[in-house]
Amino acid sequence: MTNFNSIKVSVVLVVISAMIFTPCLTSARDLEREISKSTVGNTFIDATIYRPVGLIAIPLGAVLFVITIPFSAISSSVENSFEKLVAQPAKYTFVRPLGDI
Repeated sequence: MTNFNSIKVSVVLVVISAMIFTPCLTSARDLEREISKSTVGNTFIDATIYRPVGLIAIPLGAVLFVITIPFSAISSSVENSFEKLVAQPAKYTFVRPLGDI
């Protein structure tokens, strides 16, 4: 019973964290659109902030993907869910040129 409670608490914490940080990601995306040139400042911010956040977002997205598989399977959107939660953060972190924010 204790194991179930710890899993339950972990899932609740992940959901609450996602709800808190989603508006931050939206405003960060809007800020990214305003800054279009790759400058020294953009490269520094990308290397020190965006890339490490991307490295954290990949496993968090993978965990959320695993948690939501039953729900996305019901709605036949497993591929879309994988793309949004795992593939896009990975592409953003590893494929995008440094400083292109």
